[in-house]
Amino acid sequence: MLLKRVTLSIALVLVSMGLFSSCSVTLNGASIPPEMKTINVQYFENTAPLVVNNLSQLFTEAIKSRIRSQTRLAIVSGEADATLSGAITGYSIAPVSVQATQGNQAPIASASRLTITVNVKYVNEKDSKQNYEQSFSRYTDFRGSLGAQEQQLIQTINQQLTEDIFNKAFANW
Repeated sequence: MLLKRVTLSIALVLVSMGLFSSCSVTLNGASIPPEMKTINVQYFENTAPLVVNNLSQLFTEAIKSRIRSQTRLAIVSGEADATLSGAITGYSIAPVSVQATQGNQAPIASASRLTITVNVKYVNEKDSKQNYEQSFSRYTDFRGSLGAQEQQLIQTINQQLTEDIFNKAFANW
């Protein structure tokens, strides 16, 4: 009886694998047609009024890393089945909560918000209905001085932004 169950389970797994191998859906939610093999991820220039020297490089590499780790697409330069391009259009720091002070001292921020905005253009040469141009914005709040935590905050926001962009391009969200 146990041998029959194990054999049946193995058979079901193999049949399922065969069905999913010809399908364009992967387990991470990405929906990439089998004929799409390449993507050109262009450099995301930082055109924000406030510029962080390595932000363009960090963001571009973050989106490439997401595509490499969650798809079978080859990232190429030049002609490709799809192109992802855009620019970092916003990088801002603003207070989100204020701490009261004594006397006639100005209030100080007890928490601040770092916001990054990216304009993205996605062109799918295989299915133009999937094309889009959209602005994505994400933020994270922090306490204290930005200096020592800036790179970690950027990494956190880049993860959120790349997830949004990836889902819009490949998961039809």
